[in-house]
Amino acid sequence: MSIDTVTDDRKISCCFTGHRDIPHDMRIALAEKLEAEIERLQSEGVKCFLAGGALGFDTVAAESVLRVRKRHPQIQLGLVLPCVTQTRYWRKSDVENYNHIKQQADSVVYTAQEYHDGCMHVRNRYLVDHSGTCICYFTGGRGGTAYTVEYARKSGLKVVNLHLEKHDKESEWRLFEE
Repeated sequence: MSIDTVTDDRKISCCFTGHRDIPHDMRIALAEKLEAEIERLQSEGVKCFLAGGALGFDTVAAESVLRVRKRHPQIQLGLVLPCVTQTRYWRKSDVENYNHIKQQADSVVYTAQEYHDGCMHVRNRYLVDHSGTCICYFTGGRGGTAYTVEYARKSGLKVVNLHLEKHDKESEWRLFEE
């Protein structure tokens, strides 16, 4: 099944966005939070989970979907990748993990063949445009994650920030003002 088929109904899809740098000692707790959110969403009818294939949060999210899929085989992992050459400058171990995840994905979409200025932006918009919910790991600041979270909000997606202890809107908006 292709991503376009799965995500015609945005309310059954969820995308992920987050920082590449996640402190090593936080990865296990973050993966546990992700799995709990994926479990909750699948119980509400979400079937397609879209990850962007980047290092850091995207990788932890994709791995979490794959673990939850073992218990709930009806859910799918879709990878939305910015370009075929995304891993060109990555470490060998990261490329091997990326390829392992890609082999287990239910679908893979490339938004460009080669890297170009803006290809990450195109990928991020694709993720949001094909989702009804966005799970993020956003600690504040500027950059691709900030842009994607703001675009998701403006597009009407429900945004869940796993960085925050409480998911209240006041705390989330303060992250954009720092």
